Amino acid sequence: MGCGSSKVQSEVSMKGYVSVVQSLVAFTKARSDDNEPRKHPEVQSGCWFRTALQLESNGRERPVRDGRHRVKSDRYKDRFDSRVTARYDIKALVGRGSFSRVVRVEHRATRRPFAIKMMEVLAPEAREVCASELAVLQRVNHSNVIQMIEVFQFPQRVYMVLELATGGELLDRVISRGHFTERDATRALRMVLAGVGYLHSLGITHRDLKPDNLLYYHPGADSRLLVTDFGLATFGGVTAGIGPGDKESDSGWPLRTTCGTLEYMAPEVLLRKPYSSSVDMWALGAIAYVVLSGSLPFEDDSRTRLYRSIMRGKYRFHGEPWPSVSNLAKDFIQRLLFLDPATRLTADQAVHHPWVATMAASSSMRNLHRSISQNLRKQRSRSSTQCPSRTRSSADRSSSVSNGLMRPPSSVTGEHLESHQQKM
Repeated sequence: MGCGSSKVQSEVSMKGYVSVVQSLVAFTKARSDDNEPRKHPEVQSGCWFRTALQLESNGRERPVRDGRHRVKSDRYKDRFDSRVTARYDIKALVGRGSFSRVVRVEHRATRRPFAIKMMEVLAPEAREVCASELAVLQRVNHSNVIQMIEVFQFPQRVYMVLELATGGELLDRVISRGHFTERDATRALRMVLAGVGYLHSLGITHRDLKPDNLLYYHPGADSRLLVTDFGLATFGGVTAGIGPGDKESDSGWPLRTTCGTLEYMAPEVLLRKPYSSSVDMWALGAIAYVVLSGSLPFEDDSRTRLYRSIMRGKYRFHGEPWPSVSNLAKDFIQRLLFLDPATRLTADQAVHHPWVATMAASSSMRNLHRSISQNLRKQRSRSSTQCPSRTRSSADRSSSVSNGLMRPPSSVTGEHLESHQQKM
């Protein structure tokens, strides 16, 4: 399987996009002495990443070895504007991407830990990437969605201050628990659905939901689970029934960009049809499948066969632990993985599905942990020895960090799709 990369333009709300881009361009043309940091109102809760692992929104962040943190942070301290370092003490570099560096910092007055994502915005492409992310982050404020504390904008760089989380990824938590039942799965999925439902209520489609982007705020058992990584998120697609030539109104324009992570990508995206926020619900169906089994519903070493399986919605509840999983849980997954986007559950409907609403009260409390862990280990071992079929877009040139493994990204372009569709 070959690996490649492509640049795919993300859509954002016209109002949000234009205002942020105009702001960034204005800062770029101005002298730095004339600029003051623009601050986002402080909010509570949220996180962006787990320390020293995946941190990105557009270029996937590469981890930095612990022993090099101090050297790396010292090197990048000089790049930080004095008005940023006056408020935050730079502690360690924890990741880097195409246009960005992420460092762990400490607020000088409160001593609270945060993360600062520094983005270079001189290049037009970088400005667009930054504008897309800011347009979304400046709108969100929910306990199950990553929060931005404030933002500093200068001619060459933009600094996003984000809350720091150390609880790890969803699947890492499943493995570390030692005991995992359907009730535990519903508890996690309810938090994810709350976050996704909130995003959809704002007219935001995430477009890259997957376990890697679902992070716990802290290691405790009562930690909130957070939706993160808004590099591909956009305003638009929330109105149902998008057709060729149709236009969105307040939610932006029709979503057409082929982007996301292949194993969680809805068929209509692969088919390059206009699509809606129901692509997020398809991804949640795939996530639920993985959480309950440790396996992907759509997975194949052949990319052509993988495309075919996704576009046909061809998957099975095969192997362990599926015989021990309730029919109600399977029904929940099936209702999210419908080929017809209009028939998929919405986030609100999914929350009220009997399996989720009752927290699997009628399901067996059998421990699924052993089978899930074994399947995850097999999947990760396979992924580490071959070029994965994962897909990102929009300036994703750096290595992808997923579940602790360094993975080079691969992309699905229009040419790739046409080639594979011809084979099918």
